Amino acid sequence: MTLAVVSLSGGMDSCVAAAIAKAEGHDLALLHADYGQLTETRERQAFQDIADFYGVPLPRRLVISFENLRKIGGSALTDASIALPEGDLERPGIPSSYVPFRNAHLLSTAVSWAEVLGAEAIFVGFVEEDSSGYPDCRETFLRSFEQTANLGTKPETQLRFYAPLIHSSKAQIVQKGLELGAPLHLSWSCYRNEDKACGTCDSCLLRLRGFQQAGAVDPIAYA
Repeated sequence: MTLAVVSLSGGMDSCVAAAIAKAEGHDLALLHADYGQLTETRERQAFQDIADFYGVPLPRRLVISFENLRKIGGSALTDASIALPEGDLERPGIPSSYVPFRNAHLLSTAVSWAEVLGAEAIFVGFVEEDSSGYPDCRETFLRSFEQTANLGTKPETQLRFYAPLIHSSKAQIVQKGLELGAPLHLSWSCYRNEDKACGTCDSCLLRLRGFQQAGAVDPIAYA
């Protein structure tokens, strides 16, 4: 088996990306980032619960702190002075929940760890077509970063980046997760709450719409 580093926020998309990596025959090394987000504790719990579900040993679970992203601010998820608006899936432009260049920090760390572990693949749950419009979730960004990573690592380090859901709708992601038996009941998508999902932020609305369009019931609790 080859080893894959999976960036696992604990959300539905990254949970299904991990399920795909597992189904394709990879051993999993799971990476999670705390960056001062509103639901940091709950997301970390989801990460550990999903890791337990897949039996990932502790040495292949890495939780890192991006405290610098909280200090930089500029996002409603990390800066208390910026209000997190009610969800609006028709809102134009990039929402205030965008954390500036967050995924570049995640990918850089994934590359460093993959090189140390001798991993051959990096999996991410990026979704381009049915997401909140974050610029660092685009396929062009990921392909560019893959090239940069392979230029900046040892010659024997040859990494492939996979975003298996990049052009999927949320409904298709739900369907894929159910097909693979992914632990969607352990995942957490809400931007606002840590006890019961709010059901009104962009992330909750996207998730709920996905389950509805897939003809399935979301297994997590909502306020």
